Amino acid sequence: MEPKQNLTQALDQLAAQFPHLHWNFRPDPSGTRVEYISQWLGEPDEDCMVCAFKGNHIHERFHRQDFFFFNFAYTGSYIALSAQSQHQVLMEEGDCYLGQPYSGYALRKNSPENCLIVGVLIKTTAFYRYYLSQLAADPALFHFFLEPKLNRYADGCLHFPLPPDSPVWQLLNLMILEYVNPKPDTQQILQSLALSLTFYIARAYHQQHQDTPTSLTDQILAYMETHWDTVTLETLGKQFGFHPASMSRLIKQNTGQTFSQQLLHIRLTRAKLLLTQTQLPVEEIAQLSGYNDPSNFYRAYKKEYGETPRGAL
Repeated sequence: MEPKQNLTQALDQLAAQFPHLHWNFRPDPSGTRVEYISQWLGEPDEDCMVCAFKGNHIHERFHRQDFFFFNFAYTGSYIALSAQSQHQVLMEEGDCYLGQPYSGYALRKNSPENCLIVGVLIKTTAFYRYYLSQLAADPALFHFFLEPKLNRYADGCLHFPLPPDSPVWQLLNLMILEYVNPKPDTQQILQSLALSLTFYIARAYHQQHQDTPTSLTDQILAYMETHWDTVTLETLGKQFGFHPASMSRLIKQNTGQTFSQQLLHIRLTRAKLLLTQTQLPVEEIAQLSGYNDPSNFYRAYKKEYGETPRGAL
């Protein structure tokens, strides 16, 4: 059977299953808001799932959901209600919509033309366990996914188009086929594919939305934050056309700190976020923050914050 035919059949199968997913809307268990929460739509032993809607009419109740989700306008267009924007978001063919847990959302469609919406859903607990630390190198994306742990009703969402040749579509197609034809290791494969999918989505988003810092100093600091794990005075100087010694003086003159002090602050700020907002072991956070020797991490952290890393837990 041809790959395209396989994919078409897989999408048809997901669309047929869509009305029979575990639709379960419950009142907010916190009792702080009179709103309904959509529970996990997949099987209990699934951390990642793929679903699809195909048709010309859907009118979901406005709700929140207890998971991260990535929705794609695979073909056709539809309307997404967003709590953040407080208006209808037109999702045109090729668009992507990322939603945080508990962000307000609803699908709407009522027209003669069919649309096909593909969703990738990831349990919140699994996302923070497997994905968040891998995304720590991307400051904007890291904070987007971390925000719901700091503010349950953050209502964060990202909406933007993806080019037809984006690798996102290839990865999404692989996830569709894998989910419809499960094997014992399907969840592990979906986990890897979803992480790659997230990185490519991040690249596409930054290419379209990232603002260029206004001043040279802001550009330098932004570059350091994004490349904190590899940046040196030499690479920084090459990036901005300065001799390393001149770059060192420039940073000191405009920030009051040396290059090493700035880089240390970036690494330790990231470490503190991981310590306070995830369940990762201190030793793993040390490695994710650029410290191969945990004892060096302990000393640097205590000097910066006046307490040991374990004291922040």
